[in-house]
Amino acid sequence: MDEMVAQLLASEGFSSVEELAYIELDEIASIEGFDEETAAEIQNRATEYLAAIDRAHDEERQALGVADELYEIPGLTAAMLVALGKDGIKTVEDFAGCAADDLVGWSERKDGETKRFEGTLKDFPVSREEAEDMIMQARVRAGWINEDELPGDQAEEGDEAQEEAAV
Repeated sequence: MDEMVAQLLASEGFSSVEELAYIELDEIASIEGFDEETAAEIQNRATEYLAAIDRAHDEERQALGVADELYEIPGLTAAMLVALGKDGIKTVEDFAGCAADDLVGWSERKDGETKRFEGTLKDFPVSREEAEDMIMQARVRAGWINEDELPGDQAEEGDEAQEEAAV
């Protein structure tokens, strides 16, 4: 995409390729100077770009030996699986053995100074709660706990994920 179009899209409030790929086509077409065809081409290019990034991450994930089954854990993306693989987390069992601190990091205070330790998923917008939910889902998939042992919301999310996987 040329610089002028990119600047125009940025001035219209678009701040990421993901926004362009997944927003309603009418939103892009409503920009002055764009028609449906131009909007469709912009959205198509954004979608192709994101797909190429996902393919590259998936190839790297495979080269690192990260198991396909980790995709079954809701919230994990190909880029996250690469980060996990680089940190030696390659199976559902490996992931199930993590603590939220391992994924999102933690801080320690000693002698009046606070030191920050980065987690494996430091480059991704994952909250502590989301990390805990993903770990619990991995523990269910690893057979360490039963679905009915999950707190209420997590059990429902797990049921939905299993239904989607079955489809």
